[in-house]
Amino acid sequence: MSVVTGSGPHVSATPRAASRRPSAALVLGALTVLLAVSLLFAAAFGAVQLRPDDLLRMTLNHLVGARFTPTWRAQDEAIFFSIRLPRVAGAALVGAALASAGVLFQGLLRNPLADPYALGVSGGAALGGALGFLLSISFSLLGFSPVPVLAFLGAVAAMSLVYGLAQSGGRAPVVTLLLAGFAVSAMMGYAVSFLLIVNDRLQLNLPRVYGWLLGGISVTQWSQLALAVVMVAVAMGGGWLLRHSLDALSLGEESAQQLGVSVEGDKRLVILLGSVLTGAAVALGGLIGFVGLFAPHVTRLVVGPRHGLLLPAAALVGAAFLVLADLLARSILSPTEIPVGILTALVGGPFFLWLLRRERREYRL
Repeated sequence: MSVVTGSGPHVSATPRAASRRPSAALVLGALTVLLAVSLLFAAAFGAVQLRPDDLLRMTLNHLVGARFTPTWRAQDEAIFFSIRLPRVAGAALVGAALASAGVLFQGLLRNPLADPYALGVSGGAALGGALGFLLSISFSLLGFSPVPVLAFLGAVAAMSLVYGLAQSGGRAPVVTLLLAGFAVSAMMGYAVSFLLIVNDRLQLNLPRVYGWLLGGISVTQWSQLALAVVMVAVAMGGGWLLRHSLDALSLGEESAQQLGVSVEGDKRLVILLGSVLTGAAVALGGLIGFVGLFAPHVTRLVVGPRHGLLLPAAALVGAAFLVLADLLARSILSPTEIPVGILTALVGGPFFLWLLRRERREYRL
């Protein structure tokens, strides 16, 4: 298949701007360092303060068998590896999944406003999560309670419903997908509101329900991360393999077909991979908005529209952004924790708008 090098409707950059873009190795290296520093910084702060240099030595002792003499208490090591690190790792995984899904859906739909929840996923996840709070069932699947499990299933089911409704004659036009997604999301969202009004059990759990709907990293066990890591890694790898198809689709479906892309087949794959990424993020963190919109756009301004670099770079940006947002969420009003979805919008929104205004000559929606 031919590699598409032209920019799609997301970005309009001058040749001079394109020549100023840093190399892929430099971008990915810098973002990897940023993520590592963010993880270390976030893991150091909490109810018990831990020194970053101690955390680094603990990690090296465990990962590469280094023999640094402990200058920390045994309980500090337990707090770091059993409580703090799973949470910050979960935040990074959720951020990477949402950013990757945002890249996939924006490329597929050729719509700069598309995010991981664009095709009804948020409504399905919200309804599934509400049913998890409502139903009197109790089980644990690899450390996950009924709420995240049902939310994941609701997200995937909603996406499947949207695609089925949009499909006609073996094709699912982009505009029909967007309209079906909007309708399904609205209906399921109002179904959640109806359940909250009429059901006593949900009213008693109202703070927990709203806290989940506004997003919050709830990873407490490594077993929760194990399954999610596999799902996110496979989905991101599949998305990267479709990078040339996404580049071609940015030129329009007819142009992509002329370039040899199996448009409908690749479209179904992108929807499936985006659904898995979004469902995994919902299972770990509830409904966290803005990350899947913010990270792809900010990254695209720096690296351009080529999905081979855009996808991994946006994942690293989303991961670092959510790790730091989660740190703020649990630190600003400590010991009270703010839903992280509020922070992602209040912190990321103004910065995003400033960046768009600053780069408006090179960036076109």
